Amino acid sequence: MTKKQKEALAPWLLLIGVLLLWELLCRGFNVSDFVFPSPSRIATQLVEFRGVIAGHAWRTFWVTMAGFGLSIVVGTLLGFLIGSSRMAYAAMYPLMTAFNALPKAAFVPILVVWFGIGVGPAVLTAFLISFFPITVNIATGLATLEPELEDVLRVLGAKRWDVLIKVGLPRSLPYFYGSLKVAITLAFVGTTVSEMTAANEGIGYLLISAGSSMQMGLAFAGLVVIGVMAMAMYELFAVVEKRTTAWAHRGSNAA
Repeated sequence: MTKKQKEALAPWLLLIGVLLLWELLCRGFNVSDFVFPSPSRIATQLVEFRGVIAGHAWRTFWVTMAGFGLSIVVGTLLGFLIGSSRMAYAAMYPLMTAFNALPKAAFVPILVVWFGIGVGPAVLTAFLISFFPITVNIATGLATLEPELEDVLRVLGAKRWDVLIKVGLPRSLPYFYGSLKVAITLAFVGTTVSEMTAANEGIGYLLISAGSSMQMGLAFAGLVVIGVMAMAMYELFAVVEKRTTAWAHRGSNAA
């Protein structure tokens, strides 16, 4: 077995080990399913309520993608603006850092007043919680362009715009994809939090409903679905990153 195959197999072996230990602890200590369900109980609930879970999962997925898509557009534009101008960086970065420190769950009641219960608050919460990593990484990629390289390009006749578009943006792609992998997981968190307080469908709503009826297996099943969706999107962006920015990983591949 090659090193790459071992690395691909390692997370699955770890997951199986954790699930086995979890199952053994639940059975060995006779833990009630109403307190902490075992993996087998969660799997049973996934199969039993697969239709209900699928419906709520689809709603959470497309709402998250809507908010995440909005965060890509806004985050990329803001990142380009901040990273391309020292004045904009000095003026906007501290304010955006302060805004990012605010708990996004606190915005949900305000968004409900503005947009009502439903899709609006969930989309905007996913956006608010996920656009900051994209903005920061794009700005960092542009702002850390080597001064020597920029000087050489200027001597060769390149204008500031040419440097940003032809060199800065390609150089920022690894930062951009790294931010997408972080932002997509945050977007699912934002959607779920909003659905728990301002929706009548979605995985967040399912968690509240299952918890109130003491169906802890179903609640954990909803958490598993959220984790699977987030992991799938993370892996998708990782594959796209490797195919479009292979030049940035040549050193690690060679190693």
